[in-house]
Amino acid sequence: MTSEQNESLVSASDTFEIVALAASAGGLQALSEVLSGLPADFPIPIAVVQHLDPRHRSLMAEILGKRTKLQVRQAENGDTLEPGTVYIAPPDHHLLVNRDGTLSLSHSEMVHFVRPSADLLFESVAASHKDRAIAVVLTGAGRDGAMGIEAVKKMGGTTIAQNEETAEHSGMPSAAIATHKVDFVLELDEIAPALITLAVK
Repeated sequence: MTSEQNESLVSASDTFEIVALAASAGGLQALSEVLSGLPADFPIPIAVVQHLDPRHRSLMAEILGKRTKLQVRQAENGDTLEPGTVYIAPPDHHLLVNRDGTLSLSHSEMVHFVRPSADLLFESVAASHKDRAIAVVLTGAGRDGAMGIEAVKKMGGTTIAQNEETAEHSGMPSAAIATHKVDFVLELDEIAPALITLAVK
């Protein structure tokens, strides 16, 4: 991260309320690295969309829970967001963040052939938390998340993408960066420190 980027992070809004992370192919390793770099007292809830095989029960929450100090759970309809807690979208369900600080699950149609959809998660945090939302696109094939990044930026939120050149799969971060609405393009190991800088005041 350059000194200019770090200064921009420090001067950003000091009252962020939600972090939304999205990943697809290669996502388990990327999410593990980001979440393991966050402290147990991280003050903001984190909503995660990881494209998963809808035919099988997901072990994502259990696996990530062993790799981070944060609380990790598979999201359930009506969950109330809590600081320092990671909510994983269940297989075959979209994850949405509501204005009242709760979560909704939806089995509505696929977006870009996927469910859960990063675009729908990002659009929901843009609508619910406006400039107090942070959206992060990690490794993945396809272009899910790009429209959502535009929505978050339109509402004044902060957007981050993993460096496409070093991502295991560049499709999703490349599509996000191509919108020209990404504030920070970071190496994977820079993302957790950036989130801490933004969130921990």
